[in-house]
Order: sequence, then C-alpha cells, then structure tokens
Amino acid sequence: MPEGDTIYRAARTLHTALAGQVITRFDTGLALLSQVDREEPIAGRTVDGVAAAGKHLLMTLSDGLVLRTHMRMNGSWHIYRPGEKWQLSAYAMRILIQTTDWVAVAFNVYVAEFVRADKMTRHRPIATLGPDLLGEFDSVEALRRVRQQGMRSIHEVLLDQRVMAGIGNVYKSELMFMRNVHPDTPAGALDDPQWTALMNLARKLLRANVAESSGEGIETYRGLRRTTGRMRPEDRLWVYSRGGQPCRTCATPISSRKDGDDARVTYWCARCQAALTSP
Repeated sequence: MPEGDTIYRAARTLHTALAGQVITRFDTGLALLSQVDREEPIAGRTVDGVAAAGKHLLMTLSDGLVLRTHMRMNGSWHIYRPGEKWQLSAYAMRILIQTTDWVAVAFNVYVAEFVRADKMTRHRPIATLGPDLLGEFDSVEALRRVRQQGMRSIHEVLLDQRVMAGIGNVYKSELMFMRNVHPDTPAGALDDPQWTALMNLARKLLRANVAESSGEGIETYRGLRRTTGRMRPEDRLWVYSRGGQPCRTCATPISSRKDGDDARVTYWCARCQAALTSP
C-alpha cells in the first residue's frame, strides 16, 4: 500500500522521465479531469516537474496547472515505453500522460484534480498537511501538533497527515513495535524526547526506502520495505501482516485488529508493547 516513501519514489521516477517533456496525449476516465481537458487541453503542455507532498503526488504542467493525485489504498503510477505491454489491465487505467519517449499511467487512482499552481499552498489537502517526514522536516512544529492531540491514541495520531505527513499503515505498526509502544497509548502519555525519538525513527525508516540504491520502481508497494534489517522477504518486517505469528523478539502471538471507518489493521505484540495500566 502506498505510503510516503512509495509516493516519493514515484515522483522521483516520473520527474526523471517526464520533466521538460511535451505531453503528446492525455486520456482519463475521471470526469473532473476530462472537463478541464476539454476546456484547457492538456496535450501540448510541458511537464515542468513532479514532486511528492506527503502522500500526494504533484505534477506541475506549463501554464500554471498542477495535477494532484492521491493513491489511497490501491492506486499506483506506472511508466512504460510507447508500445510496451502494461502490467495491469487497461480497465484499471484512470490517467494517461504520454510524451515522445514515455507513457505514464495511473491505475486505480480515483482522487485526482487539476489545481492552479498559485493556489496550491492554500489548497486544503496540501495546506493542512503536517511537516513532511521526507521533506525539510520541522520537528518543533510536528511536536506542537502532537501536543494538540490530547488523549487520541498513538495509532490514530501517527496516521493523521495533519500532524506529520508520510506515515501509513505499515510504518505505523512497525514504529510502535520498535519503540515498545502499545497502539492505544494516549499521545499525551509520551514525553517530548519519546515523541522526538519516534519521529526520528520514522524518518530513518522512510528515508532508507527512498535511497537511490533502493531502486527506481514506481508501482504500488512491492515488498521492498524492511524494518528488521533482514534480507529474506519473509523476515523483513517485525509485526505488520503477521497476525497470529510469533513475535520475533518474545514469541508471543502477534495481535491484530481493525480500526476506524477504513478498517485499517493494526498489529502489535501484547508482551513487548504492554498497555498502560492505571496507578
């Protein structure tokens, strides 16, 4: 599933391929994008650049237009040479941007819109983002936002992109395990040094997966993330997607449950991440 590192890598690869190129064809199955294309044709514009903002991918086009996409749970951007066979079905195509040398395709992406570049910093989905863990991270501001969360549980705060941007469901569970924090611990129960350590670890894990040596693949999550430091695919994560399996540290079966309207699964070790008890 796409998290901040996935979006960063997708933006990096799309920028490398498309920046400075003229769009020769634009196609979409999304009505809002089609309407803009009819009024202000996208073909003929130049791709000025592609960047990530948290979990948002921003493709800036000439004449002050920005394509904002969010991959949600199942979306992905792929890039192909003209005529190359796609890895996913054409039925899943939502956006197609072609240049002389490349074809960029967004599959299963439903959150997409064109925004004027001069309005982007005030555009709510971007303006409300917290400090970006893969950008010029402002830890002081992030900590200030954490302190506004009161008794909200840590597993909720870590996923709240208004507090800090970039953490998704995988890193949420892995971070809490690595810091021995139970998911239901109130945000206010951790002191400033503990939160700072948690944020520093988040940055370390995310940045490790966007290093140049981590590859240029831009598909949705491909099993490249590692938090354990182990190389075997089945050993690469501590708790995520390991419900019922033995904890790698103490052998206690990993617990799991679904939370929130999106039914996102949280994983933890009940022994290594003991819940707080009242005095």
